[in-house]
Amino acid sequence: MMPTKNPEYFVLLEKFIDDYYEENGGSPSVREISKGTSLSTATVSRYLNHMKDNGMIKYGGHRNVVTRQFDQSRNYTVKVPVLGTVSCGIPRYAEENIEEYVRLPVALFGNGDFFILRANGESMIEAGIDHGDFVLIKRQNHAQSGQIVVALMEDDATLKRYFAEPQQQRFRLHPENSQMNDIFVDECIIQGIAVKVLKDIK
Repeated sequence: MMPTKNPEYFVLLEKFIDDYYEENGGSPSVREISKGTSLSTATVSRYLNHMKDNGMIKYGGHRNVVTRQFDQSRNYTVKVPVLGTVSCGIPRYAEENIEEYVRLPVALFGNGDFFILRANGESMIEAGIDHGDFVLIKRQNHAQSGQIVVALMEDDATLKRYFAEPQQQRFRLHPENSQMNDIFVDECIIQGIAVKVLKDIK
């Protein structure tokens, strides 16, 4: 029999699941919920099924638990992975290791396939991108001249303003820092275009 006289357990489970989603970008397993709430796996399973039957969560077994709060928020937000760093000086490899996920409001950022990179260096400071800033990148493999892009050259990725120069059969990657020179390459792969800078107000 379900001990419904302990509604605080429902709150405890919902909070743990929501927190897990925020930190990991996915649903916890029954075992992880058990460990995180100090309830037995059998008790967690019974509570989850009871909550599902009463419309408190959507539960499809194993790693498929969706709370009401998360179900509502995901309709108005987009989940974005935070990856490694991208160079704003000497080109540096951008490791695509997901550090964490964040949710951004669709009303402010729109829908799309996004990722976030941390800027490294000072070559884009005149475009308002400082060292350590988080830059929201829309993933796409093409760009218009004048857009700021993440460009991959062999194993090096860099954040620069992009210009195609077909007459010279080259591409120009322009740093927004008057103390630095343009980079000229015969080819580069566009990984995405910069659309927003996320930073603290100083």
